[in-house]
Amino acid sequence: MGKFSENLKTCRKRLHVSQEVAAVNCKIAYTTYRRYESGDREPGLSTLCAFADYFGVTLDQLAGREPLPDTTDEGA
Repeated sequence: MGKFSENLKTCRKRLHVSQEVAAVNCKIAYTTYRRYESGDREPGLSTLCAFADYFGVTLDQLAGREPLPDTTDEGA
């Protein structure tokens, strides 16, 4: 699994949502989302932007060029 697919899964789990819920919110098919998270496919730019917006991260963070934001102190 590549860094993008790992980060996609991490972002989804941080929101405590299923793959299906993430897919619906990003306006893509569940099976397509599942393939992105498993590393079988890579999304185009518009889908990457939808993911970044939904998960509240930058494209560089999603791609693994920068670390994902630390969420250990959320809610403090």
